[in-house]
Order: sequence, then C-alpha cells, then structure tokens
Amino acid sequence: MSSRPRGSSCWRPTTTGSRSSPLPRLPRSLGRCEPWRHRSPLGSVCRHRRPRVAGERPGVTRRDPRPIGVFDSGVGGLTVLSELRSRLPAEATIYLGDNARTPYGPRTADEVRTFTTECVRWLLGEDVKLLVLACNTATAQALPQVRELSGVPVVGVVRPGAVAAAAATRSRHVGVIATAGTVASGAYPSAIAEADDRVLTVQQACPDLVPLVEAGELSGEPVRGALRGYLGELIGRDAQIDTILLGCTHYPLLRPLIEGIAGADIAVVDSAFTTALAVEDLLDALGTRAPDSPSGDERPLAAAHRIVTTGDVGAFSLVASRIFGASLPDIEAVSLPAL
Repeated sequence: MSSRPRGSSCWRPTTTGSRSSPLPRLPRSLGRCEPWRHRSPLGSVCRHRRPRVAGERPGVTRRDPRPIGVFDSGVGGLTVLSELRSRLPAEATIYLGDNARTPYGPRTADEVRTFTTECVRWLLGEDVKLLVLACNTATAQALPQVRELSGVPVVGVVRPGAVAAAAATRSRHVGVIATAGTVASGAYPSAIAEADDRVLTVQQACPDLVPLVEAGELSGEPVRGALRGYLGELIGRDAQIDTILLGCTHYPLLRPLIEGIAGADIAVVDSAFTTALAVEDLLDALGTRAPDSPSGDERPLAAAHRIVTTGDVGAFSLVASRIFGASLPDIEAVSLPAL
C-alpha cells in the first residue's frame, strides 16, 4: 500500500515514524489557530476560540481544586491518565482500575453496566469534579447510565478516538481493533460515521490482548503472535485500510508492536491524547480548572495523584511502573462492597 500525505487536522494521532509526511501537531500558539479548521473532540469549535457557555460571564472562572476521576477495567486507562497528567499538570487525579474483574470485553452488557456504575459510585464518593471513562467497553456499554447517575461531567473515550481516526484516514477505510464487547456494541462504526459518513469501518475483536497486557506481557512472542493473527485478519478483510484505531486503552501499551506489524503505510491512532484534549476543553468551557498556584503565590501547586485498584497491587504496579517510572505514586487497594 502506498504512503499518502495527510491533510491538516486538529488531532495528534500517533503514527509510525517512517511516514514521509507525518500528521501535523496541534498549533503551539493559541493566537495562530484557524478556528474553521480545528474542532474539539466534543464537537464544539476549537477551544482556542470556543463559544461562550450559557450563563458564563467573560473572564470569570470558578477554580476547582477537586480531583478528576479516571476509571478503567484495569491498567489500560493509565495511558489516558498519563496524557491527562502531561496536558493538565495542575489537576489532581484519582484513578480506579477494576483489576479484580478484568477483562470487561467478554462480559455481558448488564455485567459491564453493573461493574462500571459500582466503580463510578466509589469515585463519586471521593468527591471528583469530573469523570473520565478510560475504558472503551465501559464507554460503549454504560456511558448513558453513568451520566444519569453521576451529577458531574463525564467524558468517554469512544468519540474522541473516532473523530481522530476519521480525521486521519485518507483512503476513508479505517480498521478498529477492540474487545469483543466494544465490537459487539457497534459504538465505533456509529461514532466514526457521525464524524464522517464517507468512512468505511471494519472491526476486529482481539480477546487475548487485554489478559496479556494485564499479565505484563508487552513484547514477547505470545503477544506478537496474537497481534499478527488479529491484524492479518483485519487487513485481509479490507486491503484499503490506511488507519488503525486502537479501540481499547490497553492497546497503546502494545503500539510499537502494532506499528511494526501493520507497516509504515498504516497510521495507528489511539484516543488517549484526544480524550485528554476533550477533558481540557470541558474544564475550560465550565471554568473549573484547578488553581495553578495559591493566591498571591507564583509557585505552581504540586498536584496530588492517587492510583487505586480492586485487584493485586503487585501485578498492577508491574505494568504501571513502565508508564510512570519514578513518578508512580504508591498503589492503593480497595474492596468495593459488591466484591
């Protein structure tokens, strides 16, 4: 498949390094934004010149130091947490991984909704100001229920990733690799069609990948063999695919392998960056960012971060340390009432 140049886009999909014409990055200067070319993952006009929220007074914000709650079925959502911490360094975060019941992909929709709402209720009990469902299966199966019960803004990962993939493809053929539950939900074909109804989406369920990642298997032959099989089947069904969307937040941890197997002519997109951008947009729209520094003090605040798991702390730390290194906080264990 021949390599094609990419057009302008607000998104920063991660692509293979051998592209002759890589996707552009977000503009560094807020003053140089061309608002008609840039859309936020939430569908609003680019945050650089966003429309005013109803009832908002110009120049008035309500600084909110409460943490952002991030939920995933296991360690995969740490890829989203990493982007949030990088993009929003003043924001405190609390992450809950439901490792005791991972993977969510093979479970029924009712089970996913039950487990997700239990975990969300725990995060709400920690007084979070915003929730991020950093799990594609939970987003696909339980987002409406979470929004109904939460009482705080909720951001899922499906739409940001779908918009990024639709913006990245030039052939208008996108492949999605995801859990069986996410594939069965049809959430990604629907969201990609909403972003651009000219794009054809082909999905591939990858049931073995999440258990391998949760076990810390990120580069050995078992995961390589599984990826060769899944990607070979996906591309074999549509040779015009030029963009692969990682439809599970565990999969960015396998991105180097995926890029190597897919080849230099195929862009690999994940939703971690665009989800962080969606959170930033929403905080700006609501005026609820955390204070950058104490009143009258120019020194930045050190944001507090907590990571909590329902499963084994040692196994969780093994994977988490590969993402955060020395900046990894102590992992806490929690027992939810239903466990």
